[in-house]
Amino acid sequence: MTGQFMRDKRWMETEDIILGKAKYEDWRSIYCNVWSRPETAEYMIWKVTADEDEARERIQQTVAWQETHDAWLVYEKISGQAIGFAGVEETGPHIYHETGIALGPEYVGRGYGKQILCLLMEYCVSLGGQEFYYSTRSGNLASKALALSCGLVYQHLEQKTDQRSGKTYELEIYKKNLKCTGSEIE
Repeated sequence: MTGQFMRDKRWMETEDIILGKAKYEDWRSIYCNVWSRPETAEYMIWKVTADEDEARERIQQTVAWQETHDAWLVYEKISGQAIGFAGVEETGPHIYHETGIALGPEYVGRGYGKQILCLLMEYCVSLGGQEFYYSTRSGNLASKALALSCGLVYQHLEQKTDQRSGKTYELEIYKKNLKCTGSEIE
């Protein structure tokens, strides 16, 4: 898969999805599709957004955050709706970590997660990335399958504490060495 990148990295796209910087008017679709969904928040570190007023406030914070971070909303091309979010950060020279990938439950199982993860890795290669790390809670079988389907390899397990509940959980860490071969990564 090869994604297309806008020169200033404000959006990237694949066949079915666009990663683009959040806009205020996205508040309703991201709220309905993602932020209000307990099943989406289950394995994440954020809390469900309780109502539309909270969603309007959250989108303002999201817009501000995305201005200075490699983070985007995920838009479904066919509907134009915000259906998720994704991001990466450089944690060392040429070393990148995903900072979360979330899709609304109606959009899981359509291949969008794989397109997002591959696009994030291609983006990191375009920045000179050589290593890519991905993490998932041990119980998140769909996320684990996504990592493996994109060629990431299990590295180790970390014990973490959920800041929402105070309960401990296991975080699985996966890695892929990024090598640029033309426009593809291997």
